[in-house]
Amino acid sequence: MPTQNNTALTGLRSIPRDQHPISRKGISPNALRVLYRLREGGHEAYLVGGAVRDLLVGLQPKDFDVATDATPEQVKALFRNCRLIGRRFRLAHVVFGREIIEVATFRANVDDGSGDRETHAGGRLLRDNVYGTIEDDAVRRDFTANALYYAIEDFSVRDYTGGFEDVQNRVMKLIGDPELRYREDPVRMLRAVRLAAKLGFSIDPDSAAPIPHLASLLAEAAPARLFEECLKLFLSGNAEASFLGLERHGLLPALLPESAAAMAANRSGALRRMLLEGLHNTDARVAVDEPVSPAFLFALLLWPAYCRALMALQAEGVHAAEAQRRAADRVTVHQLTTVALPRRFSLPMQEIWLLQSRFPLRQRKRVVRTLSHPRFRAAFDFLVLRQSASDDHAEDVAFWREAQQDPDHAIAAHPADAEAGTEEGAAPRKRRRRRRSAAAE
Repeated sequence: MPTQNNTALTGLRSIPRDQHPISRKGISPNALRVLYRLREGGHEAYLVGGAVRDLLVGLQPKDFDVATDATPEQVKALFRNCRLIGRRFRLAHVVFGREIIEVATFRANVDDGSGDRETHAGGRLLRDNVYGTIEDDAVRRDFTANALYYAIEDFSVRDYTGGFEDVQNRVMKLIGDPELRYREDPVRMLRAVRLAAKLGFSIDPDSAAPIPHLASLLAEAAPARLFEECLKLFLSGNAEASFLGLERHGLLPALLPESAAAMAANRSGALRRMLLEGLHNTDARVAVDEPVSPAFLFALLLWPAYCRALMALQAEGVHAAEAQRRAADRVTVHQLTTVALPRRFSLPMQEIWLLQSRFPLRQRKRVVRTLSHPRFRAAFDFLVLRQSASDDHAEDVAFWREAQQDPDHAIAAHPADAEAGTEEGAAPRKRRRRRRSAAAE
């Protein structure tokens, strides 16, 4: 049994301005306005969490959160551009055009009996609106690296849990007992992997040890929340590292059960190679601000599951075209029980899969129809990705690359096979017999 990590309050350590790299130049002007206004209103106010952590390691934060002793109602009284949100965790959002500064009141780490803190029988935190001090708030946060507070009055960083040292050592460490904290919120396991991948940190051994046997708790998380977490895991520029982290800590079967099973059964490793290549390409696109569609992402993540389901149906004697449709539906429905993939993404995902069977078909009408399909470009990019796992697709990739520029020349250079008159497994069309008119009888 691993030793328990009982990280809690270590006493206040104040890191002065000349001993840390954070400058107001790196902080959103709107966040500074919120901090100064709260201070002028007689309240404590600190930049907190991921923004402080990122600034310490030289990254530019995307979001700036503020922690204060002011209640949400007191925050709203100071800012006309403020709206209050949430029931489980009541927060204030101060809105500056497209930028939102989230302001949270210091939370206590205990139940005061008011009914504003509620936990599930298994330990999952359902509601938390019990307010406390900054010391209480620090202990309540998930990781030590996220429990750092930047004070605007003297530009110091305040550390109550040893987080400053953990950031310097590049380690993600849970505050408190790891198993208890994961049971409070199972998504913390995914956050640990995601943040470690983003920052290039390791996960503290005591914080990592419970994850494999608690991974099944993700089934208790809302599927919609897991969809959002998947987008953060795979569309933030660290998809490949995040995937490897999920594998390493036993979370992949809980998040993508059928794909994990398919890759485990794939002896050649081709499915895993293709998936990793696709995630590597996704990171490259994010790095240069090119868009990545969630439909394409999930087509990639669930492709191993689709291939396995398709093979099983074909082994049962189902015709290829019907097997493709049924496999796509089956994989989508099964995954929805874990991750709530919206139809605006699941339908294009299925179209990307189903278009793969058209690429070996080179009859003129079929080529023209395939080129005009609204998902053609995404499906072709997917075909190119499949080539990374198998050279069997090289000829198809060459043909369709040329067909996009000059379809007539491509068709002439690569004539259709005589037997390629229909799609795989599809029955040939029957000519409709013309009815004789009454006058002709």
